Amino acid sequence: MARRRTGPTDVVRTIVFDRDGGACVRCASLQDLTIHHRVNRGMGGAREPWINQAHNLLLVCTVCNSWFEDHPRESYEAGWKVRRPQLPGEVEVRYPDGALYVLTPDGVRSTAVAGAR
Repeated sequence: MARRRTGPTDVVRTIVFDRDGGACVRCASLQDLTIHHRVNRGMGGAREPWINQAHNLLLVCTVCNSWFEDHPRESYEAGWKVRRPQLPGEVEVRYPDGALYVLTPDGVRSTAVAGAR
C-alpha cells in the first residue's frame, strides 16, 4: 500500500516557491530550499485542511529551517513559526527585505498595515 502523502500538493509548492521568489524567506539563499510549515503539522500529519495551504508554508533553506527549531523565540516573533491556536493568516511574516507581510491561502503576499498588530 502506498504511503499517505501528508505534505502540500505540487501546485501549492509551486505557489509558495513563486510567492517567495525562489529564495529563503529568512536569509534569501537560493540553495537547498525546502517547504517549512509555520504551524507544525503535529503527530499524524494534516488534520486541519489549512495546514498545507500557502499561508502556512514558507520557502526556506535547510540551514534556516534548522535555525527556526534552535531559536523558537525569534522564529515566533518574526512569524516564521506560529503557535496554536493562532492561525497562519493572522500572523505577519518578516521577509529578508525587513517588511512584514500577511499571507493568504491562495498564495498572495501583501504588506501588513502599520499598527495592525
